[in-house]
Amino acid sequence: MTAQTIRVVSVAEITPNTRRGGDIRVLLGPATVGATTGFLGVAIIQPGERIAEHYHPYSEEFLYVTDGELTVDLDGVPHHLAAGQGLLVPKEVRHRLRNTGDVEARAVFHLCPLAPRPELGHVDTEQTT
Repeated sequence: MTAQTIRVVSVAEITPNTRRGGDIRVLLGPATVGATTGFLGVAIIQPGERIAEHYHPYSEEFLYVTDGELTVDLDGVPHHLAAGQGLLVPKEVRHRLRNTGDVEARAVFHLCPLAPRPELGHVDTEQTT
């Protein structure tokens, strides 16, 4: 058996990360299941909230909205996503997620490949307010 763990992970058991705004929970990744190529999680964003602009120098990010609606700014250009829609954020593209709707929004995200070291995987370009 490898270092990977066969484990079912619930969003409710993951501690929310609110450092960049919203509520980000990585369900399947190196720390939770020993993933070696990427990670998957859920972003939960309340009306009026946002996840601050950032980019990933090594990874593409796949976003899929499951509930509500989001505006995703890619290099400053807004793209509206409703439940059931997704988009690809290419590596090195600055992006920000904003809940411009009236209800909680949830989006599943997957990033791959992993950066060579965790601290290299995410570059903030603005602070949360």
